[in-house]
Amino acid sequence: MMRRFQPGGSTRRMPLVFAAALLTSMTGTSLAHHGDAGRFEEVTITLTGTVVALQLINPHSTMVVDVQDEAGQTVRWQAEFTGGANLARSHGWTRETLQPGDQITMTGRPLKSGQPYINLSERARILRTATCEEIFRSTSDPDGPPEGPNCR
Repeated sequence: MMRRFQPGGSTRRMPLVFAAALLTSMTGTSLAHHGDAGRFEEVTITLTGTVVALQLINPHSTMVVDVQDEAGQTVRWQAEFTGGANLARSHGWTRETLQPGDQITMTGRPLKSGQPYINLSERARILRTATCEEIFRSTSDPDGPPEGPNCR
């Protein structure tokens, strides 16, 4: 028995099936990408150091900063924060905003493992150490007022 083609039958549902499949595949990727899986401490820390390198890339920019520890040893920290496009659009950043050798003070959430890695995506800020000028603030407010040697 041969079925006859009926206009508006199963072909009408095809765009709906395609859209549902597309949304389902994107949701898993989006949720997996944005969770930090409990890698970071809930408390924030504040570090002052010297910028070594900055990469304004998407989806997350990275910055390398040399920080002196309590013993006077230089520890190289890596910071991760919002993408380059968002930094330019929301904060006015360009490739000249921070240069190697600039002194900064940053507040963010360190890794639970104790490795020198800090997340600046939430409850975070970056200041120019010399002037206490805030050049970056995450969408969720950092804990407390700006900290730094020249902040009053």
